Amino acid sequence: MSKSLPKKHVDYWLLAIVSILLVWGLFTVSATSFPLSLQNFDHPWHYVWRQLVMVGGGLLLGLLFFKLKPEWLKKYGPYLFFANIVSLLLVFMPKIGLELQGSHRWLNLWFFLLQPSEFLKIFFAIYLAAWLVPRVEAKKQKRKEVLESWQTLTPFLLVIGALFVILIIQPDLSTLIIIAVMGVAMYFLAGTPVKHFLLLLGAGTAILLAAIKLAPYRLARLTAFLNPEANPLGTGFQLKQALIGLGSGGIAGIGGGLAFGLSKQKFGFLPHPTSDSIFAIVGEELGFLGAVLLVILFVILIWRGFKIANSLEDNFQRILASGIVFWIGFQAFFNIGGIIGILPLGGVPLPFFSQGGSHIITELAAMGILLNFSQTKN
Repeated sequence: MSKSLPKKHVDYWLLAIVSILLVWGLFTVSATSFPLSLQNFDHPWHYVWRQLVMVGGGLLLGLLFFKLKPEWLKKYGPYLFFANIVSLLLVFMPKIGLELQGSHRWLNLWFFLLQPSEFLKIFFAIYLAAWLVPRVEAKKQKRKEVLESWQTLTPFLLVIGALFVILIIQPDLSTLIIIAVMGVAMYFLAGTPVKHFLLLLGAGTAILLAAIKLAPYRLARLTAFLNPEANPLGTGFQLKQALIGLGSGGIAGIGGGLAFGLSKQKFGFLPHPTSDSIFAIVGEELGFLGAVLLVILFVILIWRGFKIANSLEDNFQRILASGIVFWIGFQAFFNIGGIIGILPLGGVPLPFFSQGGSHIITELAAMGILLNFSQTKN
């Protein structure tokens, strides 16, 4: 269908929001990373240059996905997903895989580190959208038994189960939660019965609670979320310092306006100030107004993403676009919710904003797909 559809301009709102987030994030990372760069590398611009390189790589991959025909993604996306599964297993191999702080999440490619679980978000979304399309078409042809039977639910559970085993061994529970939320949302949007959704929701909640209970550090995170004052110098330290940073920013920030680099929390007080905790730095330096503005930008991004998805008649494009928006939106909510104390800290980066390599690359690639689809005039 999409081959014969005329084209229109890209969604400039989405393009503008992503551009603002990228530039704002670069300014915040550069101002926040100076102490860490001097401490670890004796060069104040180390993390800034690294971030610029990763953004450049993400823009190139985003441009590639922007230019690709949706039919190519639908045809070859599953192969990319299975290649990604292989890379997830390679992290456990000596010399190729790299263990950091007890986690096997990275591939050592000598000139940079690659985190395959971040690429899993986009490649699983492409694979799942392509896999669901025949089932959606079956529903249109009045063959609802294909969607409503175990022929659909069982394979979906098997794939999610395999990803659960791989990611829980690494361990990377936060990425697993994001992928599971995105996957269940895409599965439901394909027109599957509500009873399947309720079954997945209940089973997922039970498995999540079991995974938390079986790992002491995960249980400690949950305890810190419920009562951060119980161990303010231990498991509750990050949340406590994040709230101190947000509170000290007041309405307009400690500089009384647009002032980057005046954060005090970045000087060894707040863990991961350029990555997981960067929202607290924004709240400290730019105050409540700056933090709210950042949240509004993400809300607009999600709105534009769903607007694009809802305008698409092609089932593959519609399901994939919706999955991408659920992924980005939930990850932003997961990060910000943990920093302000309404969710347990998950250790996930703030999309387009936090320092990092693999997550920036995959998020920009996803935006390339959304902008690509936004050109289709339905």
